[in-house]
This record gives sequence, structure tokens and C-alpha cells, in this order.
Amino acid sequence: MKKQIGQSLVEIILVIGLSAIIFPALLTGLVSSRQGKVQQAQRTQAVYLLNKTVDALRSVREKGWSYIRSVPLDTPYHPEISNPTWSLVAGEYTDPVTGFKTKVEFSSVNRGDCPGSDCGKIVTTGGTVDPSSKKVTLTISWNLPYVSSIVETLYLTRYLDNDAHIDTTTQDFTAGATHTSTATRAPPEADGEVILGAGGGGGNWCDASPSIVEQDLPKSGVANAVTAIEGSDGNVIVFAGTGDNSSGVSFAKVDIAGDTPAISTSIPATFNGYKTNAVFGEDNFAYLGTDNNSKEIVIMSLNQYSDPPTNSKYLEAGVINLPNNVNANSIFVTNNKAYVLSSDNKFYIYSLSADRTSVVLQNSGGLTISGTGKKVLVAGDYAYVATGATSNQFQIINVTNASNPAVAGQLTLGSSQAGVDVYVNIAIGNPDRAYFVTDSSSGPEFFLIDISSKSNPTNVGSGYDTNGMSPKGVTVVTGNRAIAVGTGGTNQYQVINMSDELNPTSCAGLSYSAGINGVASVLKSTGYAYSYIITGDANAELKIIHGGAGGGSFASAGNFISDYVDAGANTVFNRFDTTFIQPSGTTIGIQVAVANAVGGSCSGAAYKFIGPGHTESITDVFTAGAPIPILSDGDYQNPGQCFKYKVYFTSNDTNKTPELRDFTVNYSP
Repeated sequence: MKKQIGQSLVEIILVIGLSAIIFPALLTGLVSSRQGKVQQAQRTQAVYLLNKTVDALRSVREKGWSYIRSVPLDTPYHPEISNPTWSLVAGEYTDPVTGFKTKVEFSSVNRGDCPGSDCGKIVTTGGTVDPSSKKVTLTISWNLPYVSSIVETLYLTRYLDNDAHIDTTTQDFTAGATHTSTATRAPPEADGEVILGAGGGGGNWCDASPSIVEQDLPKSGVANAVTAIEGSDGNVIVFAGTGDNSSGVSFAKVDIAGDTPAISTSIPATFNGYKTNAVFGEDNFAYLGTDNNSKEIVIMSLNQYSDPPTNSKYLEAGVINLPNNVNANSIFVTNNKAYVLSSDNKFYIYSLSADRTSVVLQNSGGLTISGTGKKVLVAGDYAYVATGATSNQFQIINVTNASNPAVAGQLTLGSSQAGVDVYVNIAIGNPDRAYFVTDSSSGPEFFLIDISSKSNPTNVGSGYDTNGMSPKGVTVVTGNRAIAVGTGGTNQYQVINMSDELNPTSCAGLSYSAGINGVASVLKSTGYAYSYIITGDANAELKIIHGGAGGGSFASAGNFISDYVDAGANTVFNRFDTTFIQPSGTTIGIQVAVANAVGGSCSGAAYKFIGPGHTESITDVFTAGAPIPILSDGDYQNPGQCFKYKVYFTSNDTNKTPELRDFTVNYSP
């Protein structure tokens, strides 16, 4: 009995001990199980609230993107029903019954710049803010039974309310627009079409008369090189190389203001010290090709002087020292690159600093060409060269890779005739015609070349005989006319009608017994057209001849800049579409500009017009409707508030004009 009593006591003690261990665990598990069910229920409710909030945000987005755009960034909001749609209310919301908290925060979205691997994609660093996309962070949180939250990120985009602006009427193309040698057709002829304006300012190339204005160049040197441009102020600048011998200065800049009959000329300053072989000019710099073996190209600043305060001598800003002891025979400059022909049959490309004080040779050793270089012009990706060779005088050089240019195509002209000069329309990025003269006095000496295939240029027709005149230069002017000048023969100034390309004919001629050593031409933005010749007349080397289409025909080139489109706030300008008519022999090219407003207004914005290559070059143009580049580059800012477009018109036939009929731009307000 005593043993049994002792055994029972031990069992009771064991039971009490095991209970002390097991019961707390069982109790904790029971409590945790009950709280886990509550937490799961809370999470389920939170997911429901989250989905409800997402649906509410999408409903808010349907009210219009302007509503979404007005919500401050990185600020707590929550959705509420309001009459009877959803709206966003400032602040985080706490449900007084359930204790759930709802918070919505908006932040900006950046997209990768184009071109690039991230073009248009959402990026976390860099890129450009997209005002038509917003990142939304939704948070549902609760405190019981545990402090917890669930977070969802989504992106809202504007997709319902694209807006568009269309120009199609006379009023659209007139109010606030800028016409340069263009015009707008009005009813009843048409209801708004932009076309080329009248060319020539009333003159007529085929009714040529002796020079209307003459200018004596300094000293008595022989003028042998000339080029001309329309300056940024609308006046013409003639760059004359006058140093063919030691009796003259090397260079004279001639400023020509006004139009017929009130033309005035002046020579603000000159430059001396070198024998001139070639000349090229820009607004701020002029370039001389010389026979100096350490300074074959001399670069002059047209805004600085070597003799202040008199300011009569331009400052030498920089030089190009060509390899070997050679002469520079021709130079052309575009996009901060100089293209040079040397007397040892070489073609060189140099990069130029903005102030022209630094030059870097790109193609070491130069490219060997067919003969002694006489003239080079560059348009787009190609250089067009005339050489003194008697075969393959005309060459086309691909300059896409400046360090390794290559001859793309070439052509032999005439019969054992050395090349003298070549002309292409550098305003067209991919011209389809070149005009070439050789030095023979027994023709033909003028040739028209089809260069639509750069690898296979071909003659168009059999050329034109200058009848005993030995050409020194050629240019092409309005009205599908060319001008060839030279020495000898009867007429040293000859106007060639190229309306029939297979059979060009003379339509006018002038006699200058002292001969003509060079010719340049300019169609001014005013519509007036002139040619500028340098002659052997020691008392008046430079002569200006008024030309033009005559008969009220179309100008050969012009441009149109639209009025601005104000989107009201920064927005993405998506694409443009246009309708135009483009007869053969004419071109239309389009550039676009997106800018930030200045003081809330688009009228004072700075507009940078670019093409598909994102440059301002007039050869970089759209030729059809296209997406508008989204990028930030100086004054070009897309997204932006303000938009303009610019249209370039050209025509090789004054009886034809391209027509812009309408222009539509689509944007995301």
C-alpha cells in the first residue's frame, strides 16, 4: 500500500510538470492561431481596398489628363467619391471603423532620350521627364493585430485626350508666320497653300544688261577669286581674292546693302600679305588659299582687327599648314570642317575649333585625286571636286568618315579638257545635278551632270559650246539658268538656258574685253537675284548684275516659318503630318522646333529647328510626316510648351513650285 501511494505521488508530479510545459505552448499556439486568422483577414481586406483604390485612380484618370497633371508630386492623397465620381483629396485617409489607412503619391516619370538604347523607355536615372506619364505609389496600412502595409506601384499615362493643331487656310499660313521668298495662295485660287514667291525682284537673266553697280577693289592687284553669301542681316557679303600679283591686297570684304535701284557698296576692311589662289567666306570668318608653304590656308576673323582702333585690317585668327610644300587651290567650310584641295593632287579634311584658332587634320596623308584640285563644294555626305586632269576631271568623294574619305564616283568630260570649276546646290543635302566647265576654247565646255547616283555620275545631253570663250567659273541661278564666265571669245559673260537639259542654249551674253576671272550668285530673301563677277578691269574689278526669272515666275528657293502653337503647359509633341504637292525638279523639306515658354508666353521663346538627324543643318530635313524627336538639346526642348515648324522650298524651274497644303501637329496636353 505504501509503495502504491508513493508511485501515484510521482505520477501526479510528472503530470503537473508536463502540464507546465505543454499548456503555455498550447495556449500560445491557440492565441497565435486566433491572431493569424485576424491578420489574414486584415490583409485580405487591405488587398480589397488596394484594388478598389486602383480602380478609383483609373476612374480619376478618365476625367482628363489635366486633372492628373495638376496633382502635386510626392504629396499624400487619397480617393473619395464626389458627385458621384471619384476625386483625389489631399492627405492620407484613416477609416474610423476599420483603422485602415490609404495613401496615394504621384511622382514624375523619365524616359530615355532618343536616339539611344533606352529611347522612349522608362528610366530611373537620366532621360527626360515625360509629362504624359506619372508613377503612382499606393499604400494600404493597418496597426492591428500587427503594424503592417501593402504597397503597389503603377503607371498612369495620358491616352484619351491627345490634341492636334492644323494649319490649312490662308489665315493659318499668314497670321504670325514668316515668309522668306514664299507666299500664300488665297481664294478663289486656293484656300491656303504656301508656295514659292516671285523670283528675281523683277529682273531677268535672259535680258542681261551691263553691271548696275561697280566697285573698285583696293590697289591694282588682279582679282582672281570670288564667293558671295547673304549675311545674317539680309545684306550680301562678297569675298574677293585680289592678290593674284604683288600689286594688290590679298583680300577685300565688300558689303552690299539694299536692292535695285538703291544698292550701296562699301569695303570696311582688307587683309594682306599673301598671294591669293582661292577664297571662301562665312558670316564671321573668311579663308584664303595661298602659296605660302607654312600657311597654305589663312583664316581671318571678320570681327577682329590687327590695327585697332583704326580697324582697317582683319586679324589673322588661324592657319592650316598643309603637308609638303604645296599651294592651296580651293577651300570649302561647313559644320566646322574645312575641305581643302592642294596643288599636289591631294584632298584634305580638317576639323576647326569654333574660334578657328585650332585645326586638326582628319585624313592623314590626304586622299589622292585625279589631278590638281581646282574647286571643291560639299553638300550632305559628299564633296564634289573639279580637277585639272584631262580624264575623270569630275569626282565625287564620300566624306561621311572624315578620317577616311573615298572617291565614290567620277566622270570624264569632253576630250582631253582640263576641269576648271564645278557648281552644286549646297542647300540641298542630296543634289541630283552638278554643273561643270572645262578650259577648252573649242567646245563644248559646259556640262550638266546627273549625280543622283553618286557612284555612277553621267552626262545629261551633250553639253554647251561657249563659242571661243575659255571658262574661268560657273554658277547656277534662278529660272533654271546657268552663268559661265571666262576670257576670250565674243561674250565673256554667258547665260545658259537649261530648261531643256538635253539641249542647253544661250539666252543672253555680255562682253567684257578685260575678261572675267570668277562669278558668284545670290538669291536674296527679298526675292532679288544678283550675280557678282570679278574682272580684269583695274578700275572696277567687282561688278554686280541684276538677274531673275522675269515675267513673275517663281523664285528658286525660299522658306516658311509657322506661327507658334501654345499647348498651355509643358507637353509632349508626338508627330506631325502634312499634305504637299512636289512637282519634278522641286523639293520640300521640313524642320520642327519645340521650346519652353518665356514668362509663360510662346511669343518670346527661342526656337531651334531640327530635322530627323537632330541638327539645324538645312540639309537635315523631314520629307514626310514623322514622329517629332523627344529630347533636350539647348533651345530644343521636347517636352515643351511651344511649337513651330519651318518648311524649305526649292525649284529648278521657275514655272514650277512645290505647294504646302496643310500641316497637322499632334501633342499630349
